Amino acid sequence: MAPADHNDLSLLGSSPAFVAVMEQVSRVAPLDRPVLVIGERGTGKELVSARLHYLSRRWDRPFVKLNCATLAESLLETELFGHEAGSFTGATRRHLGRFEIAHEGSLFLDELANASARVQEKILRVIEYGEFERVGGRETIRTNVRLVAATNLDLPAEARAGRFREDLLDRLAFDVITLPPLRARPEDILDLADHFATRMSQELRRELFPGFAPRAQRQLLEHPWPGNVRELRNVIERAVYRMEDPDEEIEDILFDPFASPWRPRAAPGESVPSASAPSPTPASAGIAAVPRLPCDLRAEVERIEIEWLQTAMRQARFNQRKAAELLQLSYHQLRGYLRKYRLVGAESEDEG
Repeated sequence: MAPADHNDLSLLGSSPAFVAVMEQVSRVAPLDRPVLVIGERGTGKELVSARLHYLSRRWDRPFVKLNCATLAESLLETELFGHEAGSFTGATRRHLGRFEIAHEGSLFLDELANASARVQEKILRVIEYGEFERVGGRETIRTNVRLVAATNLDLPAEARAGRFREDLLDRLAFDVITLPPLRARPEDILDLADHFATRMSQELRRELFPGFAPRAQRQLLEHPWPGNVRELRNVIERAVYRMEDPDEEIEDILFDPFASPWRPRAAPGESVPSASAPSPTPASAGIAAVPRLPCDLRAEVERIEIEWLQTAMRQARFNQRKAAELLQLSYHQLRGYLRKYRLVGAESEDEG
């Protein structure tokens, strides 16, 4: 299937949470100011960044994208700012960076929190002064770029812990667009499912998509969707192509493609997370690691508590009593933590 572009209709919905975000995007899009897009994986951060570009006055200029998590520091620096011939071994000719290529357009930097302090400092200079030097060069390059950055981390907490520059955060956060997870917009689930199913049916050259039976609809609405819209798309496309009778409604939804009686099992003494329980995040998995000092101890403790609360809630499918059992807390203790960190929402009100 072709990659998503700015016309991808998966950026659709009618829920209040989604409509409010789209209204915010429309208001800030015409302004030549940096924007920070925050959201869980699969919520559509890149699609929102594209919408910001194509609703701006720069819509007919370059829209350049780069994922900062996929490159080492030295490669990320040259990809962003370019390099001169001979600046390092293998640099046989001049290379233009993304800031130069995106001149008069927009530059989308995904997973910006992964950039090193050195790269963050150079990005800050571009935002403040509109200029930079290529790696190994002395010429000052002027550029006019609208920067849109995205992350799934709590950047204020990262800044307090010294892992992200506070001055860069201040400049990026002219406005912050926080995308709601799919579980916070249940009104959109079936509409999105119909959209993905219809598109997959067209790809398979079927005349129509017969729809979802009531049982399948209930399954879709009850699933917690830890992978958000990206997970929903995969689940629906898989369900459509596996239909035994393309003329009959889909009765059951398979959420875990690894489910099989012949699935390899862990060796004795090893532990394999359940398919229904998301694996710990890299940050939470490394809690026992030696900390980097200096650090803000209170901010670190707060970050760790939030991560474990969110992990337990997802594993318990947002049933608070089950989540409390996983954390060996009483129900009222868990409720206190959720209120403390403002994690109590529509998706976590189930007390059963």
